[in-house]
Amino acid sequence: MVAQDFTVDLSKPLVFQVGHLGEAYQEWVHQPIVSKEGPRFFESDFWEFLTLTEWYVIPLIWLPVVGWFILKSIRMDLTIPQVALFMAFGIFIWTLLEYTLHRFLFHIKTKSYWGNTIHYLIHGCHHKHPMDGLRLVFPPAATAILLLPVWNLMNFLATPSTAPAMFGGGLLGYVMYDITHYYLHHGQPTSEVPKGLKKYHLNHHFRIQDRGFGITSPLWDKAFGTLPPLKLAKKNR
Repeated sequence: MVAQDFTVDLSKPLVFQVGHLGEAYQEWVHQPIVSKEGPRFFESDFWEFLTLTEWYVIPLIWLPVVGWFILKSIRMDLTIPQVALFMAFGIFIWTLLEYTLHRFLFHIKTKSYWGNTIHYLIHGCHHKHPMDGLRLVFPPAATAILLLPVWNLMNFLATPSTAPAMFGGGLLGYVMYDITHYYLHHGQPTSEVPKGLKKYHLNHHFRIQDRGFGITSPLWDKAFGTLPPLKLAKKNR
């Protein structure tokens, strides 16, 4: 049930509060609080722990898995160039998935109690507390659960020898995405390309949040017409 004129108490665990905001949730969640210290999500220390992930845990856990899938395809007599080709295709598919998830799932409009609560857990928390360094990358336990149906789908669509290479490429794309995302928030780039990506992504957070859904690249924003307006970007530099 949604309470009228509900006020979130930032000193208390947030997850089961935000649902009470109802239609006001969308405005609230897109008013960022810039602090490297994130809020508490749950009363339970166990569930709270599962929401916290250091950025380096992602490559530490998933790069060996990528390597295992690459070796799996090689052992099925794929050549190195063939493996590289299917991995590149997997990375390409990931970039489209990255854009699609961010635009259509992470930015879905919600107003019900459970809709707001779930949205806050998967992405709203990041927009409310964009500098929370322990909630910038996806928790490995949740990733592992999501990877199982993706692997089964890949096995269904591809051949036994090409599926591991494509899956490994997609997983590598995900690792690159998560590390890049963390760097865009907390890194201090000096070269032009990463500096441009950082400005591009922070513009999504602090200027126009319904544009600029690409993280690792603006490729699909260009393809689907969701680039931020140039005048707005220039005005806020």
